[in-house]
Amino acid sequence: MTLLALPEDWDRALAVVAHPDDLEFGASSAIARWTDAGKSVDYVIATRGQAGIDSIDPERCGVIRSAEQLASAAVVGVHDVTFLDYDDGMLMYSLELRRDLARVIRSHRPEVLLAINHQATFGPGLLNHADHRVIGDALLDATRDAANRWVFPELAAEGLEPWKQLRFAAFGASPSPDHFVDVSGYLDKGIASLAKHRVYLKNLGGSFDPVSFLVSSAERAGNEAGVPLAVTFEVINL
Repeated sequence: MTLLALPEDWDRALAVVAHPDDLEFGASSAIARWTDAGKSVDYVIATRGQAGIDSIDPERCGVIRSAEQLASAAVVGVHDVTFLDYDDGMLMYSLELRRDLARVIRSHRPEVLLAINHQATFGPGLLNHADHRVIGDALLDATRDAANRWVFPELAAEGLEPWKQLRFAAFGASPSPDHFVDVSGYLDKGIASLAKHRVYLKNLGGSFDPVSFLVSSAERAGNEAGVPLAVTFEVINL
């Protein structure tokens, strides 16, 4: 499929993911481009990544990873980061989750949603995380909840009026991308943003090289898109 340039005629985006670090494995380079252009991007993180490091107990891990996420976001010009405080690794599709996501959509009133792959795999043989799958499905359904006064009427009672101006949701790292963002000149910020997850990366183990991963991914996507460096997204119109 020919990749199309992701539309950029918008001013406000809301990125919603399951864990600290989810956006930094590619999407943050595009976010750096957008904030540099004067666009507003806010983050909502469903968990604090409490279960993400085997050698650190969840309570302490959540504190560490939250701090790393705040530092990481600041590198790419994002200063509004909300944690919903769900349990890491245990996200379940529920009315409660849909309501919380509808609430943040109504609160932030974005034109565009950003997220990461919510399909079953990242490609052949690469199982996706259960939390990624759950948050993506709940987020898409919450877009309609946010627009409907009679779904979760308690939100209107909180002073949060329905929001119907969402245009599309863009899912990074999808195995079925259809759009790209040229991140030439912004990959360094994406790399620096991921590097802020220092404790998390240190505990991944093995021979994983985050810089090589981001560079090779951006070069490969750029080759497909016809630009030097790119990140790809699957776009769903809302």
